[in-house]
This record gives sequence, C-alpha cells and structure tokens, in this order.
Amino acid sequence: MACVTPERKTTRPRKPHTDSARPARERRDTVGVVATQLTPPRLVTGARASRTTIALKLGMAVSGFIFLGFVLAHMYGNLKAFAGQDAFNEYAHHLRELGEPMLPHEGALWILRLGLILSLVVHVYCAVVLWRRAARARTTKYVVKKDTGATRASLMMRWGGVTILVFLVWHLLNFTIGKVNPQGGATDDPYLLMVDTFDLWWMTLIYLVAMLALGAHLHHGIWSAAQTLGWTGTAAKRQRAKTFGFVVALIVSIGFSLVPLAVLAGIITK
Repeated sequence: MACVTPERKTTRPRKPHTDSARPARERRDTVGVVATQLTPPRLVTGARASRTTIALKLGMAVSGFIFLGFVLAHMYGNLKAFAGQDAFNEYAHHLRELGEPMLPHEGALWILRLGLILSLVVHVYCAVVLWRRAARARTTKYVVKKDTGATRASLMMRWGGVTILVFLVWHLLNFTIGKVNPQGGATDDPYLLMVDTFDLWWMTLIYLVAMLALGAHLHHGIWSAAQTLGWTGTAAKRQRAKTFGFVVALIVSIGFSLVPLAVLAGIITK
C-alpha cells in the first residue's frame, strides 16, 4: 500500500514594514495619540480663563452691590438738608460718633470708608481686566456682525465709570478730605459748605452730569450683576431685573439731584 505524503504549505518570509507601508489604521492611531496629548493643555487653559472671568464678574457684582447700599444711605443723609441746617449737621455729627465708646471718634466711619475703598479697588480692577480681555478678543481677522446695542452699553458703562471715578475724587476733596469751599466760606459746617457749593450754577451742573452718569451706570450694572448671579433664568426674572435696575437708577439720580437744584432755586438757603 502506497504511503501518501501530505503537501507542505510554503510561507513567504514577511518583509519589515517601512514607514510608508504601515497599515492605515496604525497611522491613524498614532495621529490620535498625538492629538490627545496636545489637546488637554488647551482645554485646561480655556477652562482656567473661563473660571477667572466668572470670578472677575462676581467681584464686580458683589462690590457693585456694596456701593449701591452706600449710595442709598448717602442719598438719605443728603435729603436731610430739606429739614434744615440743624437736622443736616446732626446727621453728619452722628456718623462721626457712631460706635462710641467701643470705637474711637470717627472709628466706624473710617471702617466704612476703608470697606468702600476696598470695594472700589476690586470693582475698578475687575472692570479693567475684563475690558482688556474683551479688547484682545476683538482683535480678530474674521468679519463678524457687531451687536450695536451691546457695544453702546459697554461704552456707556466704561466712560460712565470713568466719569464717576473722577467726580468721586473731586467730591471727597470738596466735602470730606479737603473740604474745599468754592466760595471761600466756612468749611467746618457741613450744611453751609453744601449750600455754598451748590449755590454756584457750574458746580450744580457738574454734580447733575455725575448723577446722570451714575444713574446710567446703575441701570446697566444692576442688570449685569443679576445675570452674573444667575437671577435672570426666565423671561419673568429678566424683566424684573431690568425693571429693578431702571427704578433704582431713577430714584438715585433724582434723589441726589433734588438738593443741588433746591439750593440753586433758593429753596434751601443759609
């Protein structure tokens, strides 16, 4: 009986793959690994910048509401001028004695001033950083459709803030730190200093322009703060925030303007 020998299969030796002959799947995997290694730093940087922007906006919102509380209290004190010289000076004197004897004379007033200065520094710093970031973001070669309403509001907030800051420096020199009487009269009597100041039409005009800038700043600022704090999630909430900002801005602008106009009209006199 003949013996059948099984046929042997011959295999050709494999040639080593060159870089150009690597399978397409392997090359795609390599590209994916490289892309994965490069992507995280950009994502982390973007997330960090986003968190910083949110923190800056929160800083502006909180410091802005602190100033709003001070502005409303200050307006209440100014309206004491309609009650006469004694009532106005008594209110100013009471502020200097607030907290005694636990605090030294004018101690509570200086704590309030330092808190306001700190809030002012935070507010201005956050505003400048956010403005510079927005300016860098706008330096793009791509043509985009601008929102003229948002641009106008941004410019109004920026230059309105500068106007308020300049006025604040003069206001402190006029009534608090320097106590400069533009008519050369008494400076140790708050009521007389106020009447002498607003008896000049140009001083009243400067004050009214500053109050107009303050009202516009509050109107948009309260709305922006409400957005930052998450108080505009629905259409009803957005409408309430806009209405609240408008009403507060109107009250503050009119409330602060009443006294200088009354002095100029001769209603409030020495």
